[in-house]
Amino acid sequence: MPEIPVDAQIFDIVFHPTFSTVYAGLLTGHVEAYAYNRQGSHQKVFSLRPSKRSCRGLSISGDGCKLYAVGKSKALYTIDTKTEQLESRTGAHEYTINRVKYLMPWLLSTGDDEGVIKLWDSRQKDPVQTYDHHFDYISDFLWLEDKKQLVATSADGTLSVMDVRSKKSKPIARSEDQEDELLSIATIKGTSKIIIGTQLGILSVFNRSSGWGDCVDRIPGHPMSVDALCNIPSDFPEIDPASTILTGSSDGYVRAVQILPTKLLGVVADHKDWPVERIAVGSGTGELSLNMNNEEQEEEWHGIEGTEEAMSRVGRWWVGSVGHEDGLRLTDLMSFFRDRESSRTGTAGNADDSDVEDGRSEAYGQSEVEVSDFKVDATERDDANETQPTVKRKRGQVNVKTETKKKKGKKNAVAVEDASFFKDL
Repeated sequence: MPEIPVDAQIFDIVFHPTFSTVYAGLLTGHVEAYAYNRQGSHQKVFSLRPSKRSCRGLSISGDGCKLYAVGKSKALYTIDTKTEQLESRTGAHEYTINRVKYLMPWLLSTGDDEGVIKLWDSRQKDPVQTYDHHFDYISDFLWLEDKKQLVATSADGTLSVMDVRSKKSKPIARSEDQEDELLSIATIKGTSKIIIGTQLGILSVFNRSSGWGDCVDRIPGHPMSVDALCNIPSDFPEIDPASTILTGSSDGYVRAVQILPTKLLGVVADHKDWPVERIAVGSGTGELSLNMNNEEQEEEWHGIEGTEEAMSRVGRWWVGSVGHEDGLRLTDLMSFFRDRESSRTGTAGNADDSDVEDGRSEAYGQSEVEVSDFKVDATERDDANETQPTVKRKRGQVNVKTETKKKKGKKNAVAVEDASFFKDL
């Protein structure tokens, strides 16, 4: 499993939409770009330091030409990915900016630690809209292209929906208090259903046709908080990408999960004792060749996007995941699902080599995890006797037991004792 070492903790990552390049925002304030090839070899393309303070969030434009960075400096930075030129908007927020999201040409959103959301036209200096209805940090954004709506999740326990075409500085919808920190967001079934990752490890399901007031299902199973969610690319073969997502949890595991029907497909990556903070999937067709025979590595790009070769090529989708360790882990997503299928049908050589089979037993560490009356006895990790590292957590996050209760008023909520998520364990 390839890993790109860096000099500091990574807070956020984003892949170029067409080329095999990944960008990372670091604790030191650096924004670094790495090119990689289908074998997982990598090479640093550039390293910029817009600020000496930490870079908390990254987002990239649809054509990959502009990279947006935010962080503790409270500024919004725009980086030209070709020329490496840097533009700065100092004082974009009064507080540390936690998230940034590219929405459509000339429009992006930012969210800070005090729950303030701003919309920006990249051609203007000042924000075009400001929302202040949240009172805790903005944890994630989701863009709904069909309705031109921005969905924001917050640690205050609510999500809100904003119509970017409206001149009003109020959301068009806001959920009830979910009595839990909302940390991450993704879509399934196209964009008809929304999945929310929470501090208690519950996946909350919102149905757009039922409104945004409350979730319609609650899926238990993760023993710790779900800090990151990521969709599978729509052109990914082998599985149904419309009902499959990747989850990143504080227990250090990146899991592939099928939703409706709910099924754990396996453990994609293991960060050991480090919580998984961000996940992204890259499938760029531009490829880097590394000439390792020369003293200096040479770069050569082979862009095949839009050609017949690109359409027929069996792509290699890399899952990028970061925890609190100083490195970016790349996992071959296609190999993961093929190994899983081979293991399931018995065509693999040795089942012990399968991350899926091993992950099902070790994915819950050495402690015993209880969800209502359902109990899983987990095997010990090889490094269970090592000293546990001190883990920095987001503001407001605490360790909580996975025992959860069904909330009042949730008639359609999934009963915890059903524990359908664990059926394959």
